[in-house]
Amino acid sequence: MRVRVLYFAAAAAAAGVREDAFDLPAGATAGDALAAARARRSGLTDAVAGSLSLAVNHAYAGAGEALADGDEVALIPPVSGG
Repeated sequence: MRVRVLYFAAAAAAAGVREDAFDLPAGATAGDALAAARARRSGLTDAVAGSLSLAVNHAYAGAGEALADGDEVALIPPVSGG
C-alpha cells in the first residue's frame, strides 16, 4: 500500500522535507509509517520522533492505528504558545 506522510513545523525542519510517500506492507500502522520516515530522514532523531503526535486522515491517532492504501499520515510536533 502507498501512504503519504506530511511533516509539520519542527518535524519538517528535521526531515528537510514537508512531504514523503512510502510503500508499506498490508497491515501497516501509523507507527510503521513513522518508522519508515525515520529510516529515510536521518534528522528525525529519537528526541524529535519521541515528541511527535500522529494523525491519520486528519484525525489524531495512536501508533497502532491501521493504515489503508492512500491514507495520509501527519507527523505533528508539540505546539505551544501564549
